[in-house]
Amino acid sequence: MTHVPAIAVLGGSGFYELPGATITDEVRVETPFGLPSDVVVVARLADRRVLFLARHGRGHRLLPSEINARANLYALKSLGATQVISVSAVGSLREEIAPGDVVLPRQFIDRTNGRPSTFFGDGVVAHVSLADPVCDPLADALVTGARSESDRVHPRGTYVCIEGPQFGTRAESEMMRGWGADVVGMTNLPEARLAREAELCYATLVLPTDYDCWRTRTDEVRVADVLGVLRANVDKARRIVARTIAALDPARACACRTSLDTALVTAPELIDVAARTRLAAILARRLGATS
Repeated sequence: MTHVPAIAVLGGSGFYELPGATITDEVRVETPFGLPSDVVVVARLADRRVLFLARHGRGHRLLPSEINARANLYALKSLGATQVISVSAVGSLREEIAPGDVVLPRQFIDRTNGRPSTFFGDGVVAHVSLADPVCDPLADALVTGARSESDRVHPRGTYVCIEGPQFGTRAESEMMRGWGADVVGMTNLPEARLAREAELCYATLVLPTDYDCWRTRTDEVRVADVLGVLRANVDKARRIVARTIAALDPARACACRTSLDTALVTAPELIDVAARTRLAAILARRLGATS
């Protein structure tokens, strides 16, 4: 099925309530990798087709380690997504990054374990580059949108992704600061890896809710405090995302959308029918260009 190119938003269950968005449909997608976190909400905003997916499911039902990131990205890709805006809460590892600020990470450090992190295998080999895991033009557009809503915007940063669901120890917090990380969260990996494999532009907007536990002996991450700051920031995040979407062109050419040209190792003629079916949404452009 051919779809009009779309901008996808991965975030909380209320993000389809962006200013100016009109919901047109809800689609339940089954993928070769299982079910996504929830239905995909289809909307129009500033004459753009937009797809919304609640990462943790409506009502926040899924732990970070329970999120089926492969199904989420596959579903969005199959429905025509070309760009993915990820929105999430994080802890700050830097004094200058305060709760309520806006951060646009450009690098990731992966401390997760056991999360399926590739679409490939089972007869198909690909090695995408993750040297720069974020689509800079998309992240830059989010910076512009964020600066229209806040004077506390950090246009670059490093995000360390931990497994969770527990928050980290003080020793771990100090260790991550020593690595040069700026924020810590639980959700952006393997999303970024899978987005690159799926030839999707990917960038993330993160909102610090706390200082993790590194600053003083009295610092401690409490869910009630996190949720309080998060609720205060939701409207700001919605406005930023809405402004950014209005400035984006989902049909814009980008190197992210040809990442498999140099990454697919397996010869196309050796990819069997089962693999072509399983990876249909991921390999359609690449195999169509060579067959």
